[in-house]
Amino acid sequence: MTSIQLKNLLEKELAHENWVFTYDREKDSVRVEDKESKKGVTISLPGLIAKYEQNGQNAIMEYVYYVKETLSSMKRQVTLNGQERNIYPVIRSTSFPTKTSDDIPLVYDDHTAETRIYYAIDMGKSYRLIDQKLAERENLQLDSMKEMALFNVRSLPTAVKEDTVAGNSFYFINSNDGYDASRILNDSFLNSMKKNIVGTMTISVPHQDVLIIGDIRNEKGYDILAELTMSFFASGKIPITALSFLYEEGKLEPIFILGKNNKE
Repeated sequence: MTSIQLKNLLEKELAHENWVFTYDREKDSVRVEDKESKKGVTISLPGLIAKYEQNGQNAIMEYVYYVKETLSSMKRQVTLNGQERNIYPVIRSTSFPTKTSDDIPLVYDDHTAETRIYYAIDMGKSYRLIDQKLAERENLQLDSMKEMALFNVRSLPTAVKEDTVAGNSFYFINSNDGYDASRILNDSFLNSMKKNIVGTMTISVPHQDVLIIGDIRNEKGYDILAELTMSFFASGKIPITALSFLYEEGKLEPIFILGKNNKE
């Protein structure tokens, strides 16, 4: 599928009287924007084509659903007071914008060299990132809000699926509730997993909807880990980082896998 074919398909699937499509040939992207709110979503066509080649038509329709929900949620009136139990932290890459399209600063905290923590109000089928204007309008105390968000993410289920490859164990959280990667902030869960790790514990958040914990017991495990995280990173709707982290003494340290059977 070419970029033009994908652009035409998106325009057909996302046709709406209030939505405007703008194709940026230089960036090879399409922006879908609401006429009234002037807010929108920018879609990287090469990235979506890669997902299509990997997962077929389902990848495109999943993204269409995501764009529809995102644009609809942008127009809803959001209330935070009384909704504290619905506020969660979300993990994003450090390349993710720190301001809205209206140039309003988003509420976020530094996390690692690869990731940041943003905060969102859950709206059922979607969520909205909290910006400073919204927080001020609701007279929200940021410290209390962040504390509640961390409490909420620790309350989420942490069921894992295990897979063993070449003597190495990998544990996956993939509940698709929008906060799988956010579970990297659940220290009690990570520490409980650490107790069962035989080799070296690694943690990966290649995209929003998966958390991978590795029990790396031999050198081959690092090659498998690199291939695994890159595959998830390429297929994710909201990619975060293809790098993994070592988890030692409650701290996350990025691990760079340089080549076959080599690590640093």
